[in-house]
Amino acid sequence: MDNLLAALLGYALGSIPFGLILTSMVGMGDVRKIGSGNIGATNVLRTGNKGLAAATLLLDLFKGFLPVFLAWQFSPEAVGFAAAGAVIGHCFPLWLKFKGGKGVATLAGVCFGLAWPIGAVYAFAWIGMLAIWRISSLAGMTAAVAAPAAAYLTGWPEFVPFLILITLLILWLHRANIGRLKAGMEPKIGGDKA
Repeated sequence: MDNLLAALLGYALGSIPFGLILTSMVGMGDVRKIGSGNIGATNVLRTGNKGLAAATLLLDLFKGFLPVFLAWQFSPEAVGFAAAGAVIGHCFPLWLKFKGGKGVATLAGVCFGLAWPIGAVYAFAWIGMLAIWRISSLAGMTAAVAAPAAAYLTGWPEFVPFLILITLLILWLHRANIGRLKAGMEPKIGGDKA
């Protein structure tokens, strides 16, 4: 497995739109037509179905973990490319005209796939910020920023460049959220579902 193949595998698995598939399967229609218009777990939660949101979260996490795990088995030098491909696939899926989610759950899976200490720091930052502020975007961005630092500090510096690029992508995709955070208008989990 070379770098290109690993990246393509990551993209293919990462681009599976589980949020859209699950909401469609249970008759809730197109999740892209509510809330933020994204296909991720936070927007699925806006349907009011917590179980469906949890399933979306776990599947999005798994599709980040799986290509990294497979790359470790067959081509360890290509692991970073598989990681980047998975997040890019989630954010820009070919099947949805390159309009996907924001990559937070998929990056969580990637981090656990790279090395459990990176995943643990990511999860701690994400869950901790969510518990304190109840703002999904803030928690996700904090975890994304923590990921490259965690890789460096836990002895995986080879993954830092990949994680920095992924973090920059996630921050760019959250630019509207950042604007609402500055204005004090970003919704909290459990708030308005509109």
